[in-house]
Amino acid sequence: MMSNENGFEHIGVIGLGTMGKGIVLAIAQAGYHVTAVDRDQPLVDRGLESIKKSIQRMCEKGALEGQERDHIISNINGLTDLSSLTKCDLIIEAAFEDLKIKRGLFREMDKSCPAETLFASNTSSLSITQLASGLSRPDKVIGMHFFNPVPVMRLVEVIKTVTTSLETIKRIIKFVRSLKKEPIVVRDQAGFLVNYLLTPFLFDAVRALNGGLGTVEEIDKGMRYGCGHPMGPLALCDLIGLDILINAGNTLFDEHRENRYAPPPLLRRLVELGDLGVKSGRGFYSYQDPNKPTPRSL
Repeated sequence: MMSNENGFEHIGVIGLGTMGKGIVLAIAQAGYHVTAVDRDQPLVDRGLESIKKSIQRMCEKGALEGQERDHIISNINGLTDLSSLTKCDLIIEAAFEDLKIKRGLFREMDKSCPAETLFASNTSSLSITQLASGLSRPDKVIGMHFFNPVPVMRLVEVIKTVTTSLETIKRIIKFVRSLKKEPIVVRDQAGFLVNYLLTPFLFDAVRALNGGLGTVEEIDKGMRYGCGHPMGPLALCDLIGLDILINAGNTLFDEHRENRYAPPPLLRRLVELGDLGVKSGRGFYSYQDPNKPTPRSL
């Protein structure tokens, strides 16, 4: 079990969706014991199975040995009861991007966890200040915005509020570095730093497509080969999730009231059709063959 200068040994993660699974894997791989919780057993079972498959792929690629694989798996426990997290030193919430849901989880944990437990949210755009409001420990509430895919992306935005203590910030920075990731400390505002800059860029790509400036393939090739981006903006939209992008855009627009943050109509139409990107099998690309996405004519 991991124990180092940040003082954390047992980490809790709420939510075993795409981000939650990646966070659990990164934490377990760093040597911490992690308890992951989701609302029902089928979700927990699917999440744990997906994590095990990811670990197995690492072995097949030679990145892990069998003994390391077994140790990582032994560090992970999946349950459905939030009360199982009461002995955790740090709890990272990775639930769906809904302020009401996230606040409800924090308030429930605030009543049952020891006063020294730190709370972190993996939100990509919601206010950490609002999540901390009404809790008994606002100095111990912080944002930890991981990026997808978590095992690959090195950055973690550490979001501080005006009430987050310096000690909490320092401990989280050390924890992030222990995961072999790079922390940047940013102020609590809609979109934080990365999405504040990224969202208008992605929305401009959607508007360019809708305006006929180029096809899906041409727009993505333009940014990949012209600007050196590893992935085109429309492919990135699909990877993030078009519904997630709309939620982020709405949050940014509500705070800043600038049109560049307003989700484009084409994006809304796709979501209304259930085309959410990679996770639904169709967005700006069709993922009928996940290894060979096909650009759509939109």
